[in-house]
Amino acid sequence: MALFALMMLTLMATGLDQVTAFSAVAATITNLGPGLGAVAENYAAISDLAKWVLMFAMLLGRLEVFTLLVLLTPAFWRH
Repeated sequence: MALFALMMLTLMATGLDQVTAFSAVAATITNLGPGLGAVAENYAAISDLAKWVLMFAMLLGRLEVFTLLVLLTPAFWRH
């Protein structure tokens, strides 16, 4: 939760409005798809720093999925 807020505040510091920053982080960290505001169609209009923050959010979202998949595999629970 704190990381989500930090990424959103970073995007807002790059000049994005609150709705765009929130929806961009939510869309990338949860792999939902399009966001709202300036990122409704594509992410071309945002700054390079904002794109790097959102790439990090995408990696975080995928790491959570991989952690869940590891916990659900039987090989993980065998000793």
